[in-house]
Amino acid sequence: MDTNFQASGLISASLPKIVAALESGEVSSEKLVNLYLQRIQHIDKNGPNLQSVLSLNPDALSQARALDKQRAAGQVLGPLHGVPILLKDNIESKDKLATTAGALALKDNITGRDSPLVAGLRAQGAIILGKTNLSQWANFRSESSMSGWSTLGGQVKNPHMLDRNPCGSSSGSGAATAASLAAASVGTETNGSIICPSNANGIVGFKPTVGVVPQQYIIPISVSQDTAGPMTKTVMGAAMMMNAMATMTPDIDYTTGLNKQALSGVRVGVLNFAKGKSKSIQGLFSQALLDLEAAGAILVNIEERPTTPEQYGKMSYDILKYEFKDGLNKYLASTSPKQVTTRNLQQLIAFNEYHQAHELALFDQSIFVASQSLGGLESEDYQEAITTVQKATREDGIDKLLTEYNVQVLVAPSGPIVPRIDPINGDVWPSDWPGYGSHAARAGYPHVTVPMGEIHHLSVGLSLIGGKNSDAKMLAYAYGYEQHSMRRIEPQYLKSAEAIPAINQALTASDPK
Repeated sequence: MDTNFQASGLISASLPKIVAALESGEVSSEKLVNLYLQRIQHIDKNGPNLQSVLSLNPDALSQARALDKQRAAGQVLGPLHGVPILLKDNIESKDKLATTAGALALKDNITGRDSPLVAGLRAQGAIILGKTNLSQWANFRSESSMSGWSTLGGQVKNPHMLDRNPCGSSSGSGAATAASLAAASVGTETNGSIICPSNANGIVGFKPTVGVVPQQYIIPISVSQDTAGPMTKTVMGAAMMMNAMATMTPDIDYTTGLNKQALSGVRVGVLNFAKGKSKSIQGLFSQALLDLEAAGAILVNIEERPTTPEQYGKMSYDILKYEFKDGLNKYLASTSPKQVTTRNLQQLIAFNEYHQAHELALFDQSIFVASQSLGGLESEDYQEAITTVQKATREDGIDKLLTEYNVQVLVAPSGPIVPRIDPINGDVWPSDWPGYGSHAARAGYPHVTVPMGEIHHLSVGLSLIGGKNSDAKMLAYAYGYEQHSMRRIEPQYLKSAEAIPAINQALTASDPK
């Protein structure tokens, strides 16, 4: 551990505390932006070199000064007035920032458009500090990919242990939030890309019901599964972000149900079939269940995993490939900068082949090629797949569990202990992945992860999953759990597991006494 890398003072605080400091005059927005810019330089570009921030808004300081003047004049736009936020770099903002998906083909994609979620954040006074690095094309380019790597940004590092996988395509948002490089960040998920990096980096991540946060002007993968969501240090911070981002539900205040007793009398379905085989994770999960009981929850054990139809896995994957081709072709055709010369998936494949020394240096574009070979969304195969998979994950999956066991929420571990970054083999995950997040993703249902503890300084989260449009309730239940557990850990910036004395000693040859 290098204590020089630890965040201190106000920037180490959660979003609600930062908002309170701005409101009280303890700090100005200009000062706050400067503090974050200095920290990004110190540990993201130097020091441990996290590589979690891909680009910075050149107008962030001037915007902060303007917002400070507005506050002084009593013209406060909203709770996020003057708060610096980072966006995953597949989300458009009208700032002088390219939206690149980490790819060379989009390095000049400065559109001058705010995605609706960014417009919502800006309407409350948030400052877009910059864009976070990500798994290139949101990790939908190759079956042998590395999570957190992009051509433009390099490899994101996990601030807890620098040689460990930061996980998921929103890896930069997860690492940056954990490392206190902004007050909060925004990620996107198709299948695990908010939950997994939040689990890996030890923060709160919320994947809303698909459609609650609009997807316009976000580089797409799947129209049926894509959603943006907040990645923060606390559940209250996530709820505050949702109040700005969820422009499709303007009448819902996601913070009002957040109280310490939110789980009192709530029936909680414990997905024992999804707790995995890791004894360490099972130990944390057992403690989380005790914390849930201490919060007043009534635990209901669920041992049997709902069955899925034949070809379920293939159909689930095919849905993404069909929708990716359709959505990306539409996005590339509509983006405005003339410098963007790739206007469909076929041209993008050719571009990558031409620039293979950079783009294909570590892994191929097998998913691009497979997607290009498929037909359109009118295809019978696609229609059968989307109907089958959504029924399996909704009516015959999450809805069935909630109804049959008469529970309001389902809980399980959020994911595995993350492995090392492996540029030779790509991502090498445990064969037994704990959790039920893929069902929530495919159903398009809300899913929140909250830190439930650490194993050798690596964080693992607890997942809370609910039915369609139960977003506010899921955040309330997550808050109830969080307030009775408080198990988030600060990153230690360890170089590797060998930096842990007990592990280093065990790995060092010695004669037993």
